[in-house]
Amino acid sequence: MTRPAPLENLLFQLLNETHRNELGWQFAVLAACGLLGWGAMRWIFPRLTHAHGSWRLGLEGLKRIGSPLLMLVLILIGREILETWQPVHVLNIAVPLLGALVLVRTLVYMLRYALRSNEAIKTWERLIAWLIWIGLALHITGLLPRILHGLDSVSFDAGAHHFSLLLLLEAIILIVLAVVGALWLAQFVETRLMRVSRLDLNLRLALIKATRTLLIITGVLIALPVVGIDITVLSVFGGALGVGLGLGLQKIASNYVSGFIILLDRSIRPGDMLTVGTGYGEVSQINTRYTLLKALDGTEILIPNETLIISTIVNHSLSKRDIRMAIPIQISYESPLERAIEILTAAAANHPRVLQGDSKEAPRVLIKNFGESGIDLELGIWISDPEGGQANLRSELYMEIWKNFRAGGIEIPYPRRDINIIKHEKQKA
Repeated sequence: MTRPAPLENLLFQLLNETHRNELGWQFAVLAACGLLGWGAMRWIFPRLTHAHGSWRLGLEGLKRIGSPLLMLVLILIGREILETWQPVHVLNIAVPLLGALVLVRTLVYMLRYALRSNEAIKTWERLIAWLIWIGLALHITGLLPRILHGLDSVSFDAGAHHFSLLLLLEAIILIVLAVVGALWLAQFVETRLMRVSRLDLNLRLALIKATRTLLIITGVLIALPVVGIDITVLSVFGGALGVGLGLGLQKIASNYVSGFIILLDRSIRPGDMLTVGTGYGEVSQINTRYTLLKALDGTEILIPNETLIISTIVNHSLSKRDIRMAIPIQISYESPLERAIEILTAAAANHPRVLQGDSKEAPRVLIKNFGESGIDLELGIWISDPEGGQANLRSELYMEIWKNFRAGGIEIPYPRRDINIIKHEKQKA
């Protein structure tokens, strides 16, 4: 069993082994590096903001980490030069401080870019910041090597492989970093692909999802060998994973594959108006596991992708977004039928959402039936924006028809019953 690393407290070294003159030189180097880094970024950044759009992607990240990163590089150079003739304990503390600051800002920027709408971003940011600063404090006080040695001592051997708590911790940290990096790259690819208008939207979404999946898997496969875990060991878990997919994860895998099928066959696209069972609304997102359908009343319906593959779905806008609306109305037998048809046609023609177009899409009034109380008419109209809602359009047309019917003396009947009372005289005996 190896001995723990000796306790090297950078603060004690600074207090015990540094003289005033040495401190002055080190603080001078710190001040010079800080001014140079700040001045360089003040000069560089305004010139980059006027660059072409394709070169402006990292400007926000450069703004966040540019100054501390440049200061860190300058201090490392200054430390190498200064330590040839005097101790540099102040710079030894400044280097990990700036390194921790750069690491925190880099990871936070990558998280914000990769998970723009995720509510858990703030929690992850705080967790990352605390872990990095705690690790820095342990490093400065000299406790970090001893803690790492203690974690490494809790271990066991499996064949030729050595496993310990330290190895597990390193694997978790590297996997998290690899996933964050993969998500950042996936967001970068998504931003670029969404600008390629020549590609079909569904094809772009399929490429984005496939790229994200491949990047995450690649990142994990790269991270594991770095910490000394042979990825061939994972083949042991392949059979268990297959059994899990066949039993508990069957639906999840089916929804995942169905999502790619929907995107590739282009049967459902974002913006389409669907009727799924009793739900009707606009497709707002096609995700890995489910498709989000936004109803016209503002509610959101989560539909598993498998349902969209195996069920009958009514797509109101697959080849053409125009849909027909039927507006029934009844007038009395005493009302002038021709005048009523003119009022109905004019009300539809004056509404901006109603298509006029050719003879097929022009508003038409049909006589449906001669009912018990009046004549049943149907106003047929076509609209090209079903996402704008049908109930509100129907209400507006009914209001216009009602006002014009009252002005034109056309009556909307209500049920009537004629009762005839027959009197029978009582026969005399």
